[in-house]
Amino acid sequence: MLSKLKEPTIPTAPVSLQPTRSGILFVVSSPSGGGKGTLVQRMLNAVPDLSYSVSYTTRPPRNGELDGREYFFVTRDRFEQMVAANEFLEWASVHGNLYGTARTQVSREIDEGRDIVLEVDVQGAASVRQLITDSVSIFILPPSHEVLRQRLQRRGTDTPDELQLRLRNAPAELAHYTAFDYLIINDDVELAASRLVAIVNAERSRCERQELQVKRIIASFPAV
Repeated sequence: MLSKLKEPTIPTAPVSLQPTRSGILFVVSSPSGGGKGTLVQRMLNAVPDLSYSVSYTTRPPRNGELDGREYFFVTRDRFEQMVAANEFLEWASVHGNLYGTARTQVSREIDEGRDIVLEVDVQGAASVRQLITDSVSIFILPPSHEVLRQRLQRRGTDTPDELQLRLRNAPAELAHYTAFDYLIINDDVELAASRLVAIVNAERSRCERQELQVKRIIASFPAV
């Protein structure tokens, strides 16, 4: 049973998956129904050379979802086996279901210099921020409680009890926004998506992220 599993542990000293030149890990989070999935998909369509970390979950697929695309859908027993084998970078129980991020994909992409986006709940985002200190975290904020309720209802994937649970949990999730590097209010999907793309481009343009390339360019100039 899951109750016998140890909770995820955080190292006593922050570590980084960045040895020399690494990719950027973008961590996108929001309350359930905040629109992070839609915005992330638009970002992936607009930004070249950006990978997506497919998480594992024990919840059943929603209409239109495919195994290996939105999530890897696994049984609770399989998920618990992966937890015991330390296969997750982070994992959490959210609204009664288990969600986890595979350690190998994220570390491989980063180590090989490729940027990757991770779409997680606020619990997972907190764990990743402590484990990967140079990650870039982005919080998606719905414009109001009423809009969040309408989006969850239009989605049509939750029972009335599940819908109420997500709405009850939303205020506690919103309280975590101050821990993120960036915040986007998702009141207009086109504008919010453009801001998400702008964050990726801005982070890629930071001086420290281009140090090796800059040094090569400078070295190509004749000495004075």
